[in-house]
Amino acid sequence: MSKEPKLRSKSGSIAAYSALVYVVVIFFAILAIIPFWYMFMNATWDSYNIQKGIKLWPKLFKDGRFLGQLTDNWKNLTSRASFSFARGFWNSLVISVSSTALTVYFSALTAYGLTVYDFKGRKLIFTIIVGVMMVPTAVNITGFYRLMHGMGLLGTKWPLILPAIAAPSTVFFIKQSLETSLSKEIIEASRIDGAGEFFTFNRICLPIMLPALATQGIFSFLGSWNNFFAPSILLNDANKTLPLMVAQLYGDRYQDYGAINIGLSASVLPIVIVYAFLQKYIIQGVAAGGVKE
Repeated sequence: MSKEPKLRSKSGSIAAYSALVYVVVIFFAILAIIPFWYMFMNATWDSYNIQKGIKLWPKLFKDGRFLGQLTDNWKNLTSRASFSFARGFWNSLVISVSSTALTVYFSALTAYGLTVYDFKGRKLIFTIIVGVMMVPTAVNITGFYRLMHGMGLLGTKWPLILPAIAAPSTVFFIKQSLETSLSKEIIEASRIDGAGEFFTFNRICLPIMLPALATQGIFSFLGSWNNFFAPSILLNDANKTLPLMVAQLYGDRYQDYGAINIGLSASVLPIVIVYAFLQKYIIQGVAAGGVKE
């Protein structure tokens, strides 16, 4: 008879704890969403009203036109000589997609070699890779700038694409994921059947690594798309990315906050779309990379 009240008390405590967890998660989710919501809403208002106070709802009509202010903000943005949405979007897309493809493939290849092959110095190489993760970009940017200038690549997109081949953090994550998801027996069976190493890697291992690759792909794309420090130093005017062009709007004598917010919204939208398509792989990849048997 005494066990039943204890069980009820325990189940009640678990339910209360679960409810508290949900409340905390929802609270932080709202905190994360509010800045983006505020930005999207501001894109539908004019500069005068934006400066008057926070707008958490859209301005639906202007002069009888549905989202008329949004259209006007877009026209004001694209009419500026220093802003070309098509050029900025294309430059950002080329750099982000190219660097992401190189990062994901070559990092997976490196992680595969460190996991499958047993050779002298493997642990030392992995230790060096982890150590490189600790070096901030600002420390080596001067030397990298001089190197790109000496190679004649300064001002082009290449300084932001080629270094993506070496991505220590991506190698580290994929290697941790491989140690839990890749069975070396599959590799041995493939070799016995006469398959080459690149065939085994491309046709057998890459599909197994898909959740981890998708996770690191979105992180790499996000980092490359939002990168501001290196592009502001290495790119010329013709190759400027969309975030750089949006940042230049703050330097104008007259700041049109409606145009600025719609520019920010346009630069964030591709990231939201990519995440929407890959979110299930991201969750799987983070879960796989965070557990080690």
